Amino acid sequence: MTTWRNWAGNVTAHPAVVGRPASTDEVVAFVREHPQVKAVGAGHSFTPIAATDGALLRLDAMSRILHADTTTGLVRVQAGISLHDLNRRLDALGLALPNLGDVDPQSVAGATSTGTHGTGARLFGIARAVAALQLVTAEGEVLEIDRGHDMFDAARVGLGALGIVTEVTLQCVPAFLLHAREEPMALSAVLTDLDQLVDGNDHFEFYFFPHTDRALTKRNNRVPEGTPRAPLSRWRHTLDDEFLSNTVYERIQRIASRRPALIPRINALSGSVLGAREYTDTSHEVFISPRRVRFRESEFALPRAAAADAIAEMQRWYARTDQYVSFPVEVRFTAADDIWMSTGFERDTVYIAVHQFHRTDPTSYFAAMQDIFIAHEGRPHWGKMHTLGSDHFRKVYPRFDDFLGVRDRLDPGRKFANDYLRQVLGS
Repeated sequence: MTTWRNWAGNVTAHPAVVGRPASTDEVVAFVREHPQVKAVGAGHSFTPIAATDGALLRLDAMSRILHADTTTGLVRVQAGISLHDLNRRLDALGLALPNLGDVDPQSVAGATSTGTHGTGARLFGIARAVAALQLVTAEGEVLEIDRGHDMFDAARVGLGALGIVTEVTLQCVPAFLLHAREEPMALSAVLTDLDQLVDGNDHFEFYFFPHTDRALTKRNNRVPEGTPRAPLSRWRHTLDDEFLSNTVYERIQRIASRRPALIPRINALSGSVLGAREYTDTSHEVFISPRRVRFRESEFALPRAAAADAIAEMQRWYARTDQYVSFPVEVRFTAADDIWMSTGFERDTVYIAVHQFHRTDPTSYFAAMQDIFIAHEGRPHWGKMHTLGSDHFRKVYPRFDDFLGVRDRLDPGRKFANDYLRQVLGS
């Protein structure tokens, strides 16, 4: 029996059969052959959105760039290409994605279908760059869906519920450099100046450490054309991003999981050990950070105006709880978009992500945070842990029933359903 696990190790499935197609035609044949099918990319979702005990379709062999127009910036790719590979191949063409998250192992189809995002008050999630996509339906029909298609706004973040995405056309931009400025600040100071920090930078995010007033801020801004690269030195990258942020942090988390009472002191130390630094580099080299310490994550999208109140409620919970949380909280921002099932649909958004080390049970912590977030009309990231069902999503997504209507048209027999989709979308 084949066993499949996601990156975090919290989701396991035992598919009866695994396919690894290299083309859309092979996907069509696989879909027609099996009654239940789920596609999987890199397995980087913390939810069981791709899990199945039926037929599992791995897309990692579909990793080619099919066409690139460097004049218009339109790039057609197979859906299984990883963001890691795509970023480097786009750079070689003089192109880039306009925004990225902070890790890059995800497939293009997985990242767009779950609403993966970065940060930037005037920018959007990765799916906003989708100009067209190719979708294999439950009947094995191949649909080409672009901006003129009535399913376009449903399909860009399709949750794997509408069909198998096999090709994606991305609207890229000319390659650009970012100047990164990273420095510690008091959380109270960040919240006092939050609007200025968010609106005054192309990309702003911060992490804060529970049980402390410590935060680490990241400001990334485009530089004028002709500015030379000034990347981190190799020794600084090795020290900060590999040794301290991964090797040492893994050991610290192991200690924290065994001796929780030490966590407030550990967090105070973690919040001060990484000093200020500045550098200028290719956009994807600035956006992406190595993340090798395994964790579990829950992230919610709230109206941006709720950021300070929600964080204040979180701080009050940390102060009164007998639980100690060793992982920092990540806070990011994006502009409102027009994609029906995007967490940023029609509202400027603050994303608040909470984490726990993979050896620590996150259940009660994530439940407490979920209560705070849904009180502010929170929408959970489709690929990150939550316990909410279709009743909640119908309240917070104005086009929820329209999306279900598209699903009924494309997959009336629920060939692409699984337990997670039944939870979040209903039967």
